[in-house]
Amino acid sequence: MLQTPRGGAGAGTAATDGVLMSIGTVLNALRDEFPDVTISKIRFLESEGLIEPQRTPSGYRKFSVRDVERLGHVLRMQRDHYLPLKVIREHLEAMERGEAAPLPTVGRQRDGVHALEPSDGPTVARIGRPELLAAAGIGERELEEWESYGLVVPIEDGVYDAEAATVAALVAELGRFGIEPRHLRVMKTAADREAGLVDQVVAPLRRHRNPQTRAHAEARTKELAGLAVRLHAALVQTALGVRLP
Repeated sequence: MLQTPRGGAGAGTAATDGVLMSIGTVLNALRDEFPDVTISKIRFLESEGLIEPQRTPSGYRKFSVRDVERLGHVLRMQRDHYLPLKVIREHLEAMERGEAAPLPTVGRQRDGVHALEPSDGPTVARIGRPELLAAAGIGERELEEWESYGLVVPIEDGVYDAEAATVAALVAELGRFGIEPRHLRVMKTAADREAGLVDQVVAPLRRHRNPQTRAHAEARTKELAGLAVRLHAALVQTALGVRLP
């Protein structure tokens, strides 16, 4: 069971809890452990009530060390335990009340109904369609359109990879700038090609006779994926002539 979110990511960024950080500083503090985290992701988690940074009179977000620790805790629960945001919020609220509840993970019952079960380790990352809609704050029509362009793809009928919630949130965020799903097909194509390149590198490990070598394939895949994401971000910034905080 995870402990109270203290001493997590960003704990060494400031000397005391009284020091406040900008969202760009928080992003840099988290990127070593979470290379794919973005400012949009942090803002989305705030909109879901998972973190509550202070605001300056001019409206800028300011994060305490405790905020960054909590944010790192949330990101770990998403990454390592594949939990929907609603469940993460409830778990954190229980911890704040001093309740030592087991950390649930997303599981499946034999009849195909999704359930939340205590577990000692991560399970396959799956969420239901209602959870995806709620996490992204979208309706059925929007999700159907995004599916038609291949931006969000179900694992099976009504079941999605947990990362689909992140994709949906980012598509919604881009939509606020007038970027429509049809405009994002080029990004989807690029992502598929990058994934194909990683698969080519890892495929020999997956086919190896040694079980330990095959197990190493997953770790290598994550490592290469992280590098590909960082390279992609750097190339986009270079092409636009900007540097993100």
